Amino acid sequence: MADPPGCCRPCATCLLCLYSCQWITAKKEKRKGLRTTKCDCSWFLFLFCVFLFTLVWLYFAIIILNDFHNFNEFIFKQRKLWLDWSLVLLIATAVLITYSAVLLVLALCLQLCGQPLKLHWLHKTLLILTALVVAAAFAGLGIKWAEEWRSARISLQATGPFLHIGIVGGMTLLAWPLATFIYRTRSTGLKVFLLLVYCAVMIVLYLAPLGIASPCIMEENQLPPKPALVGHRGAPMLAPENTLMSLYKAVDCDVQVFETDVMVSADGVPFLMHDEELTRTTNVQAVFPERAALNSTTFNWTDLQQLDAGSWFLERRPFPTVQSLSAGDRYQVTKQRIPSLEQALEAAKQSNISIMFDLRPENHSDYQSFVNATLEVILQSGIPLQQVLWLPDGFREQVKQQAPGIQQVYGRKRLQNEKEPLLHVNLPYQDMSSEEIRQYHQDNISVNLYVVNQPWLFSVLWCSGVSSVTTNACQVLKEMKHPIWLLPSSTYLMIWIVVDCASFLAILWAFLLLK
Repeated sequence: MADPPGCCRPCATCLLCLYSCQWITAKKEKRKGLRTTKCDCSWFLFLFCVFLFTLVWLYFAIIILNDFHNFNEFIFKQRKLWLDWSLVLLIATAVLITYSAVLLVLALCLQLCGQPLKLHWLHKTLLILTALVVAAAFAGLGIKWAEEWRSARISLQATGPFLHIGIVGGMTLLAWPLATFIYRTRSTGLKVFLLLVYCAVMIVLYLAPLGIASPCIMEENQLPPKPALVGHRGAPMLAPENTLMSLYKAVDCDVQVFETDVMVSADGVPFLMHDEELTRTTNVQAVFPERAALNSTTFNWTDLQQLDAGSWFLERRPFPTVQSLSAGDRYQVTKQRIPSLEQALEAAKQSNISIMFDLRPENHSDYQSFVNATLEVILQSGIPLQQVLWLPDGFREQVKQQAPGIQQVYGRKRLQNEKEPLLHVNLPYQDMSSEEIRQYHQDNISVNLYVVNQPWLFSVLWCSGVSSVTTNACQVLKEMKHPIWLLPSSTYLMIWIVVDCASFLAILWAFLLLK
């Protein structure tokens, strides 16, 4: 078989060597009479499936980056080891997708050059391992982090129109090697099967926009107001979480609410702390090594004031933004101590922002005394009660009676026949659809969703009309003046028609030109 035009013999030889892992010149290949067998076709199909499988995992890996800090915290609690595992995830995924993509490109080029697809056993083994690793990753995601499947569905509202264009483009390019293979193969059954499958896939893709629903497909004048920002433990990308420095950094980011977590010391002083243990965010292992594993509530306030609540931030670098801190900020970080709720309320009052908090741990035997101590500090602080947002469900009725001015925020959706209508809800962003957000907005219910860090997710929720979002990345979302994209429905329809028509003409040209 003569080499197709534009495919020189040295290039064909090089492609064969990379794909087959053996030095066979195109001339020798012809002499030996090597041909692509059914087994070789099966391995090419497997290679194509592995590439698509890995590509889907890459998409998931990018989506779950929004929540990956939670995974880092989980690993630390289990293993006492801090590492930014998102880097490990991205590097491993990049290696797998690059390997399968390179092999696929080699195979397609060999097909265009009329060379046999003799995949070496080493590549076969590595492809099987790649498929197993990705399958294990998906299984782990489904078992330990099932809510990320809902995150993926939300992400399709942001990426659906662009994924459609990309997939149509990729399938259109695939028409060239497919046409080459069909015209060269002698099996009529195989030709008909491949053409039917390809045509079916393309018809589905051409009609896919009918099923794509995105809140950002709307007219400019329909765009809801930008959601307010709630600082998750302050501004944890710019300062150690749950410290006064973090609160003031959040104020600089124009947040309207400082979200935090409150615990009560052994001598009855409410203070800011998220974890039940002090090991992650203080130097308790150095100061009180024999008590490091104890619950935070077993320490008295004098002991807690001896702990450094900032240096860990520079040592562990929980976010990449730590590297860009100024010398002044680094010095200020080392001076941070665990703040009391009284100090946080005073700072919030001076900064004119609200404060929203959970009271932990809710299963503690002295929880009612924790509620009483917290309420006493709030009432004595002088902060306007409407600036306090109360999250804990325990003893909520008591709180309403003693401090009716405090805003009650519920961590659940409204119920049918609700005796007292909800005014504020605080939920994970995966738990509310765009339709529910719009309905709550129409009913004058304020909806805050957490934790929203990525601009694509913030854009979707913005278009949906959410009231506010809790975020680690207030410095990023503050700068967004507009959703990442916003398309009028008429413009989207025009793009859809142009892309599908261009794809159809390109496929038709490929089959006619190579005939």
